[in-house]
Amino acid sequence: MAQKGVVSERLLMKCCKLYYEEDYTQNEISSLLKISRPTISRMLKEARDFGIVKIEIIDRNRNTFADLERKIERYFKLKEVIIVEDERSYLLERRKAGRAAATYLQRIIKNGDMISVSMGYTIKEAVDSLEESAKNSNLTFLPLVGGVGQSNMEIHPNEILKNLSAKLGGNFRLLHAPAVVNNMSTKVELLREQTIKDVLDCAALSNISLVGIGAESDTESTIMSTGYFSKADMGFLASRGVVGDICLQFYDINGNFEQIEQNKRVIGVNLDVLRKIDTVIGVACGEKKVKGIIGALNGGFLDVLVTNYSAAAAIDQYCISATK
Repeated sequence: MAQKGVVSERLLMKCCKLYYEEDYTQNEISSLLKISRPTISRMLKEARDFGIVKIEIIDRNRNTFADLERKIERYFKLKEVIIVEDERSYLLERRKAGRAAATYLQRIIKNGDMISVSMGYTIKEAVDSLEESAKNSNLTFLPLVGGVGQSNMEIHPNEILKNLSAKLGGNFRLLHAPAVVNNMSTKVELLREQTIKDVLDCAALSNISLVGIGAESDTESTIMSTGYFSKADMGFLASRGVVGDICLQFYDINGNFEQIEQNKRVIGVNLDVLRKIDTVIGVACGEKKVKGIIGALNGGFLDVLVTNYSAAAAIDQYCISATK
């Protein structure tokens, strides 16, 4: 039996040297040593388990945040977290996050995708950062929410859709409706318009969404620039525990949104419908956005998060505190 142990270790060493030092494939080792390929695979695993082989990943770019990204992915069960470096100004940070979101979007887009978007400066940055590629006529771009009041037209969902189509090809459908109305009767009337209803129904069927995340403490946010809500409104919502919004729909730190009266006046895809979209990419950075991001993650509204390092570190601290 002792001799058998020596032979097993010798075979492990032989197998490892062939595989790791001489670049033999598992099939080639199997043929050479007259051992089945599944056995070779098991031996290579045992060699790592027993410390005979140690695999070290050398991070050639020391500014990556792979460990922190993975921690947040695991805690919130996300498909991916992408962290960008902090910058000296919020505008530069937002631009960098937008570029990262654009890179991710172009990585996952495939023929036949239906891609929906919200509004805002960060989403505009992402679309502006897209590299023009071979045009794909079999893409459809859709708005998640209506127009944004008094905001700059360049951050209007319809304008963003046009830019997406210009960069990537495909078709777009515009939503000719306000994002927020004064009362429910107006909303009911507008949703009776077949063209409005059809666009929102189609947006609900999209398989990729790109959304920004608002913060009620940020007086320079998109939601403040729309003219739909005043500082007094934001103060009232904050006193009720609201921490963020997606598509002008508010939620608290736990992602609860159903009881917030203001959400009922929004003409757009509801947050419970957003949850069902296969890949929702949320882009937000800055200290003011941390609670809004956490609320969105707790609500299950996002599948992918793009943010900056300081915000990600604060989210990580929240995860650590929540598990205590």
